[in-house]
Amino acid sequence: MTAARVSIQTQDFDLSAEIAALRAGDARVGAVCSFVGTVRDRNEGDTVASMELEHYPGMTEKSIEAIIDKAVARFGIHGARVIHRIGLLQPMDQIVLVAVTSAHRGKSFEACEYIMDYLKSEAPFWKKEQTAQGARWVDARVSDEQALARWQ
Repeated sequence: MTAARVSIQTQDFDLSAEIAALRAGDARVGAVCSFVGTVRDRNEGDTVASMELEHYPGMTEKSIEAIIDKAVARFGIHGARVIHRIGLLQPMDQIVLVAVTSAHRGKSFEACEYIMDYLKSEAPFWKKEQTAQGARWVDARVSDEQALARWQ
């Protein structure tokens, strides 16, 4: 793969352009699976006005590269692309893209979910929501930890 597998960026992304680039020129690809996460307008019963995402430059990219390497080894996927946005985001904005290519759909679905589960629990991102009650940091959910545990 010559294109970057991981991008941490403030700007939005175009799903169709990213998928086209991921599968371009790879005749082995029989399946593409993608997940796009967006900012919700509610969390824990409160209205969310915005979300700010921070990361640790260098460490974050290295962590996500390692997650992709594990997915390649485990599922035999052909390619993967992860884009994670940082900065100030509004409800309905795209936050994250995980896209995976493989020979068959089953491995693409599994690898996409595997990468996303690891991103939610282990990638070094910090999220702060602005609500009517003030700013608050968002911790990992118990359900995220449970989703991750099934892969171990």
